[in-house]
Amino acid sequence: MIFSNQYTDYSSKTKKELYQTLILFSILSNKNIVLFGKILLKIALKLRLPILKLIKNTIFKQFCGGEDILESQKKIKHLGRFNIKTILDYSIEGKNENIFFQKTYNEIMNNLEEGKKNPLIPFCVFKITGLANFQLLTKINQNQKLSKKDKEEFEILQQRLDKIAQKAQKFKIPILIDAEESWIQNTIDNLVENMMLKYNRKVVVVYNTIQLYRWDKLDYIKQLHLKAKKEKFKLGFKLVRGAYMEKERKRAKEKKYKSPIHLNKNNCDNDFNTASKYCIDNIHDMAICFGTHNEDSTKFIIDLMKANNIKHSDKRVYFSQLLGMSDNITFYLSHFNYNVAKYVPYGPVKEALPYLIRRAEENSSITKQTNREILRIKQLLKKY
Repeated sequence: MIFSNQYTDYSSKTKKELYQTLILFSILSNKNIVLFGKILLKIALKLRLPILKLIKNTIFKQFCGGEDILESQKKIKHLGRFNIKTILDYSIEGKNENIFFQKTYNEIMNNLEEGKKNPLIPFCVFKITGLANFQLLTKINQNQKLSKKDKEEFEILQQRLDKIAQKAQKFKIPILIDAEESWIQNTIDNLVENMMLKYNRKVVVVYNTIQLYRWDKLDYIKQLHLKAKKEKFKLGFKLVRGAYMEKERKRAKEKKYKSPIHLNKNNCDNDFNTASKYCIDNIHDMAICFGTHNEDSTKFIIDLMKANNIKHSDKRVYFSQLLGMSDNITFYLSHFNYNVAKYVPYGPVKEALPYLIRRAEENSSITKQTNREILRIKQLLKKY
């Protein structure tokens, strides 16, 4: 196995911290405990119990960089020592107030400013739902009639996206726009495609995220590639497997429509690898960020790069993993001079709870990956 702990740096972790990480992943591997913990968390918050410090010292510490950009600097510098870049992610989710949308917009602009002066920050990332009301995006996705207020809010969203893209182009900091739930994704795709058409004429400034656990997205990539060649703009893709699988299947079952998610993991893996090959084979027309914790897929992409004579340091190809996950892959890639970055979420602990809950739920769903993390930590503890 090429992705061993050989190149991973754990010098900053004490034996106590490794044991804490082991306990955390052991908890996250149990779906029932995660579900029960989610219920207890809601009760504790409602009763205003002092639990935020505990959260900050456990799951927040594992998966987040800090409560703001300044507090995240320590993590950015540490990763940078190993040639690992940072993608700062203002991970405040589930808000639907205009004051929150303005705050998120300001944070995105601040991240671009930070990226301009710090070469360790190669991208800026955000969710469209951080800038616009979820219900509005749903209405547009379903072609519902919009009120005057809806139209005004959508216009504000488009203006904000344009200002973000303008600044990204000026500072030469590409933007990664996250994928979200399928019932708003068409709206997001249309917005991002229009941004690509305007800003990706010469170089890739705007990236869209493609969730390959959806059975329709491989064809979407191919069709958009045809459109891009015809209309003479470049494509930016971040390829991932997906983050809302259980939520998607549950909604499809409740509303009695065909699930947009592949029936099994093998089909998802095949589409991810096929999409990876398609993008690498057409690298002259696009730039790709591979967001994966899958060792087989990472090895597959490395082999594709070699077969296509793509240098490890080619800026058109990036790898990324979440902070606190798959360090063995990240450090291996950095050791051999591939472009690799950690997604480093940040934000006030209380506001980051929806992200942390989703992180916990995802880890309980992908037990094979979580068990790998546990095994690696146990192997490291034997060395102490």
